[in-house]
Amino acid sequence: MNVNQQPHMASPYGQPQPGYQGYPQPGYGGGHMPAGYPAQNAPYNGPGSAYQQGPPQGYSPYASFPSKTLATNLVSDLSSSPLDLGMRGPPTSGAPPVSAAQNYSQFGQGDAQNGPPPMGAPPQRPPASQPYTPGVMNMSGPQPPYSQQFGAPPVSMQQMTNQMASMQVGSTAPSPAGPGYAPPSVSQAPVSAAYTPAAPHTFPPTSAAPTQPPLTEGVAQAPPPSYYGSPPTAQQPFSNAPPSFSAAGPTQPQAPPPVSQHSFPQGPPVSQPPFSTAPPPGPIPGPRNQSYDGPPPGQPSFQRPPLPASQPPMFPGGPPPPTSTPSQMPGGMPPQPPVSQPSLYHSGPPPAGAGFPPQGGAPPRPHLPGMQGPPMGSQGPPMAQANHVPPSQPGMSPGPHNSGMSGPPPQPGMQGYPPQQNGAFGQVRGPQPGYAAPYAGQPNYGAGPTAPAPAQSAPKRLDPDSIPSPQASDMPPVQKTRHRIDPDAIPSPIQVIEDDKVNKGSEPFTTGVRGQAPPLVTTNFQVKDQGNASPRYIRCTAYNIPCNSDMAKQSQVPLAAVIKPLATLPPDETPPYLVDHGETGPIRCNRCKAYMCPFMHFIEGGRRFQCSFCNCVTEVPPHYFQHLDHTGKRVDCYERPELSMGSYEFMATMDYCKNNKFPQPPAYIFLIDVSYNAVKSGMVGMVCQELKTLLDYLPRENPEVESNIRVGFVTYNKVLHFYNVKASLAQPQMMVVSDVADTFLPLLDGFLVNVSESRVVIESLLDQIPEMFADTRETETVFAPVIQAGLEALKAADCAGKLFIFHSSLPIAEAPGKLKNREDKKLVGTDKEKSLFQPQVGFYNTLAKECVAQGCCVDLFLFPNQYVDVATLGVVPTSTGGTIYKYTYFQAATDQERFLNDLRRDVQKQMGFDAVLRVRTSTGIRATDFFGSFYMSNTTDVELAGLDCDKTVTVEFRHDDKLSEETGALMQCAVLYTSCSGQRRLRIHNMAVNCCSQLADLYRNCETDTIINFLAKYAYRSLLSGPTKNVRDSLVNQCAQILACYRKNCASPSSAGQLILPECMKLLPVYLNCVLKSDVLQPGADVSLDDRAYLRQLVSGMDVAESHAFFYPRLLPLQKLDVESTALPVAVRDSEERLSRGGVYLLENGLNLFIWVGMNAQQELLQNIFGTTSFSQIDPSMTSLPVLDNPFSKRLKEIIESIRAERSRYMKLIVVKQEDKLELIFKHFLVEDKSNNGGASYVDFLCHMHKEIRQLLS
Repeated sequence: MNVNQQPHMASPYGQPQPGYQGYPQPGYGGGHMPAGYPAQNAPYNGPGSAYQQGPPQGYSPYASFPSKTLATNLVSDLSSSPLDLGMRGPPTSGAPPVSAAQNYSQFGQGDAQNGPPPMGAPPQRPPASQPYTPGVMNMSGPQPPYSQQFGAPPVSMQQMTNQMASMQVGSTAPSPAGPGYAPPSVSQAPVSAAYTPAAPHTFPPTSAAPTQPPLTEGVAQAPPPSYYGSPPTAQQPFSNAPPSFSAAGPTQPQAPPPVSQHSFPQGPPVSQPPFSTAPPPGPIPGPRNQSYDGPPPGQPSFQRPPLPASQPPMFPGGPPPPTSTPSQMPGGMPPQPPVSQPSLYHSGPPPAGAGFPPQGGAPPRPHLPGMQGPPMGSQGPPMAQANHVPPSQPGMSPGPHNSGMSGPPPQPGMQGYPPQQNGAFGQVRGPQPGYAAPYAGQPNYGAGPTAPAPAQSAPKRLDPDSIPSPQASDMPPVQKTRHRIDPDAIPSPIQVIEDDKVNKGSEPFTTGVRGQAPPLVTTNFQVKDQGNASPRYIRCTAYNIPCNSDMAKQSQVPLAAVIKPLATLPPDETPPYLVDHGETGPIRCNRCKAYMCPFMHFIEGGRRFQCSFCNCVTEVPPHYFQHLDHTGKRVDCYERPELSMGSYEFMATMDYCKNNKFPQPPAYIFLIDVSYNAVKSGMVGMVCQELKTLLDYLPRENPEVESNIRVGFVTYNKVLHFYNVKASLAQPQMMVVSDVADTFLPLLDGFLVNVSESRVVIESLLDQIPEMFADTRETETVFAPVIQAGLEALKAADCAGKLFIFHSSLPIAEAPGKLKNREDKKLVGTDKEKSLFQPQVGFYNTLAKECVAQGCCVDLFLFPNQYVDVATLGVVPTSTGGTIYKYTYFQAATDQERFLNDLRRDVQKQMGFDAVLRVRTSTGIRATDFFGSFYMSNTTDVELAGLDCDKTVTVEFRHDDKLSEETGALMQCAVLYTSCSGQRRLRIHNMAVNCCSQLADLYRNCETDTIINFLAKYAYRSLLSGPTKNVRDSLVNQCAQILACYRKNCASPSSAGQLILPECMKLLPVYLNCVLKSDVLQPGADVSLDDRAYLRQLVSGMDVAESHAFFYPRLLPLQKLDVESTALPVAVRDSEERLSRGGVYLLENGLNLFIWVGMNAQQELLQNIFGTTSFSQIDPSMTSLPVLDNPFSKRLKEIIESIRAERSRYMKLIVVKQEDKLELIFKHFLVEDKSNNGGASYVDFLCHMHKEIRQLLS
């Protein structure tokens, strides 16, 4: 069947172009299936030549670490207070001497060892630093899948002791927070309430798809719903040995760890670097970070009831609509193409190898039509090592420690393949038979895992309904000796989020305390403004700024603020007050022009004030004079918002207006593409129909009064059609401008009109447009003249405004701004790749500058069926504060809901026009760099033709002098804008942060989510000037430097084999890995250039909540949904291993919304959600759930609606059945797993980071 008939598969944002043949992919043979799902086809693992018996020459799994014998100690460091440096007790089991090399076979059961099976001779060690270059693997040659066998977890003490024998994790008693992990103060928000962070969209590598034969020439079917398009190229996973994390509970109850630093005692030598997080020196309240030793006895895994999630309100201009979730949760991310999987849209026979016995005894999956190559379910031989966590020990709650994670026992015939390298399995944690060494030619991108928040409790790791790991007795001898790092022993994002919800979600966050880090964006909390701006408006990367530039350079922690000036507030928070000082205007400092704020000091009895930004003394105007009280504060301090609040607005006087005259109300102009593609897709009819009702909902300040925004209409293909819709006309009049080389406005009167006055004529026009162009044969379009037409109309009306452009194809008609198709996949990965992200022609940059000068903001709705050069078409929207929406392969039936919801929100949302933003800082630091959708004509003023409630501006600060700990550092963000009613206003946001002279204080008060938001924006912008590989390398290097500086200067002395992370940055590695794996930085072959350009532009304007969800998606287990409760079920980590075959899961990242259905889901659950008890009868093409009369269905629909309301874009629902071809797209978002485009798994990346840190320290 033609893939185009399956609209549901269309990528949420863009499939490949028809006819594009992807590069043939090498397959990764090692993805083990989640919880033992049967693989559909035999994994294609490459020619035998690529495998050597025994460890590959020159490669030692321990290569990256100085000593193979170091045991891993995972300790979460840096609790938030200074004392604990050096208080950590010695590990109960010391690591063997660093120099002693050991054979593979020397590892006891508990070791996390990923090397090849014991060989007798120790393998040689390659040079410590291996290049981090994803290479290409050539593997051809299928291998049979093996069934995975899962046994119950060992329960007897003896078994536990045996397994733990070599993995004692000691020196600390496990804390209640989780396995050996003291409860972090702000670690995690309940998944339920706010949204969980999103992860990068990369297909999880869990399933290694067989390599796909090169696509044949003639396949030019309509691009299928492959996520993006062609098969991704296979990049390789990191191949260094993971650090050893001793992931087991302590063998015996140990003495509690020192206050906040607990390190994992070193167990027997393991090949991986141990990992620990240590607190900075300084008193730290309570054991905040303890070693991750396994859950405390009886501690259930994440069972905290999540807070109720609510939605963000509308913006602070008037009372926000009733919603209660912080508006912080926007953001989403596009899907990424799997790298080594066959593209969904080439049909062809499965590659050889399909004749191997199916995994797990399941019948072989039938070949799916429309896919060339084996179906995309996870394939590959199961991993060889038993990945079971040692059975529960005293101090750990017994339970399926690794349920669902253990790999099958090695099967006969597999032992001969040389083991794959540590990090190289397709699946993060499932061991595979005989795959311990890397494939030949695999890139050596360290195999380090990233550090997520500490796991909660031993059993927490998998859902109770997933399959337990094999008992020690079930495992063949080979397996007993090898273990991978237990993913539960490394920091878990979910744990951190849930802890933060518990610790910070119940009390209101008051902003009066300087330098206080706010709750995470995933926590639902109320803000009380007491002098600093709410975190909904400003979030900083660090709330303790180094006193001097040397310290800042040494730590490499970016100093930045993500500012969302018009953010929507929840209904229970008061929008900023509007202060009117009359004709005199706002009170300001004479020298630096900072606006009056709570930081100003009044002196001389209140007659003058001293500016806190520049220390200049200014006279207080007589009308503003007020006496001071005994503390030196003005008596009217609490009556004036500008003296007591962090955020407020001033009415601007005429001096703040262009040409010294008050602005006209803004206008909205709708420009509709009426070429053949646009009409045929149904877009034109849909837009016209929707506008009839939507025009009643234009933004307004006062809901009681009608909006005074005027509207105008243009249609276009190769020429422009303007419409006169004056109220006095009986019928609209059309005027055609065919001279697009010199666009002009053919009419002045009657083009921009008031909706209520001209309603009849407007409705008549909207009815006629689809009929007029129903039979058009014109396929060519123009684009730049369309923007010029709107710009000329605004100039003629002397007002600011917004253009809504609905466009379908590459503008190839003869006209200014004409483009050619330059999509060239051969440039990907080369030094010329940067040119693909830069505009083709300079014309659009000039046009953008003109638009900004007039206050003309452009929102672009794209409906492409092929390459449209988003990098060039997006220049004007991204320079004017506009937004781009992209609906690839738009089909009215399935995409209507998403498009119309986006359009409604875009038209109705609160806007500011003709805006200028400036950030002032106190002496010692200054704003040096800005990121976002705006234009800058000088180094200080950020100019935005339009500024809406979703837009952020990210500002980086640098030192230009020393700061003092007493005064701290101040910043004031002032935005001058025209409101939708035509008023000129100033919105002011003030923020004070602490300054520190000790690095430990800096590391104690950082916010990882904001750091990742900044690093992603910085990296994405760097693509315009350098090769992608350099951008990735610099990200890894900066992260390693941040963590190495902490280890060197703040952590108490400990074995070099330990990975020690600061408590508030322990998730930096996992989130950074998500950024590195994103489609923009590491694309699969089927990610189109347009998608990458689109995502790059999208992320540049994201706030912290959106970027968090985008890079680390929220994954909710619906089988645990309590219909009686308002709370959401606690999220699970983004890994295939966490999925239970008997469950149904909801995944969202701000751009996509999936419901994944396990093959063995309970009939009652399926009946409640889909109205059928049979898995086979669920229709994967549905885009909305059936309306059913049962509490579960109603509650689920409420949850989906509340999640959609949190995000700035409407997410189309995609139903994915286990082992269906769409599952590849879904797995792309399981970001803790290895991705098919070569992205490392969390565990592997953490090992790689450990290696990088050790190199820096040595």
